[in-house]
Amino acid sequence: MQKKIISIMALAGCAAGAMTSAQAQSSVTIYGDVDEYVGYIHSSSGTSVVGVNDGAILRSRLGFKGAEDLGGGYQTTFTLEQGFGANTGVAADSTRLFDRQAWVGLNTPSGEFRIGRQNTEIFNIGGAIDYTARTTFGSLINTFGVPSRYDNDLSYKTARVNGLQATVHYALGEQAGGGLSQSAVYQLGLDYTSGPYRIGYAGLMANPAPTGTVSEKVQYHNVYADYDYGHGKIYTAIVRSNNITSSSSGLTAAQILSNVASSGNVYAGTDINAQRYFDIYQLSADYQVNPQLRIGALYGAIKDTSGGSAGAQGGNVGAYYSLSVRTTLYGFVNYMKNDSAAGYRFSGSASPTANLSGSDVNGRKLVGIQMGILHTF
Repeated sequence: MQKKIISIMALAGCAAGAMTSAQAQSSVTIYGDVDEYVGYIHSSSGTSVVGVNDGAILRSRLGFKGAEDLGGGYQTTFTLEQGFGANTGVAADSTRLFDRQAWVGLNTPSGEFRIGRQNTEIFNIGGAIDYTARTTFGSLINTFGVPSRYDNDLSYKTARVNGLQATVHYALGEQAGGGLSQSAVYQLGLDYTSGPYRIGYAGLMANPAPTGTVSEKVQYHNVYADYDYGHGKIYTAIVRSNNITSSSSGLTAAQILSNVASSGNVYAGTDINAQRYFDIYQLSADYQVNPQLRIGALYGAIKDTSGGSAGAQGGNVGAYYSLSVRTTLYGFVNYMKNDSAAGYRFSGSASPTANLSGSDVNGRKLVGIQMGILHTF
């Protein structure tokens, strides 16, 4: 009987070991966040709006990610992610099951290959742009618009070697008669870290559609540099882009090439505003007061290099207070002054549903307050 018990225990141990090994080889994680805030926006026109909005820092989302160990340092990876408005429960894009990311990849000792709908490198380096990860009302880079993700995207990210990592993307436009290059979105990312320093570049270029009448490429280039001084960081970023145009919401309130590929990776090549370039300069810093409280401030300016008076300037001060590893309270006071021919609108990680537009933003000064809570899981 004792020998039988020992044999059964041994078999159970082998089975448990096999199960542990299997679990180590393949894993799937459900993750996400809920980010809600009360937002107040006041215009020098005298108009104000108050609302409960989604996503001051992170767009609320639900995601699935996983990896399978293939051995020899190789892994199959995937991510599926859907955004939603927690204030209403409505999907961020009702036409897609996974609007934020939907890709499968192969991770190797030399780097990772991915294919599918992916975040841009411009989006991925948000944490290096300013102390708010360039997502709050006060970030001029966020206000201008950040290319975030594109369909049909092929990418390769190298392993980090001596502090340097490179990434390339090629997102097909899939336009008849256009060949491989027409309407495609090209991306390049370079990121270098050394001790307290981090510097890099992230940018893209998009060719016009075969039927386009404007030959100018849509471009977005971001150069950034950070310094960790021990109790916080100093962030600098410079952006140059021609991806802005007018809409019914404001004189400079839309993009020529969609930031999220809402209609594919297509730049029609019909908007003459593609010939107008803007430079954006932004400086910010934060300070860790104690393990729970972090404060910061930023200032930025958008310069219309065409001389068309379509720039802006502004910034914010803010604070984050960690209630736990997963829950953070935050608050920001934001300011922006549009030039006479500009109509930039405040934006968070998600566009606020309670916002101002038209004559309330064109050439106006805006003040905004955000008070909210972020929970990740």
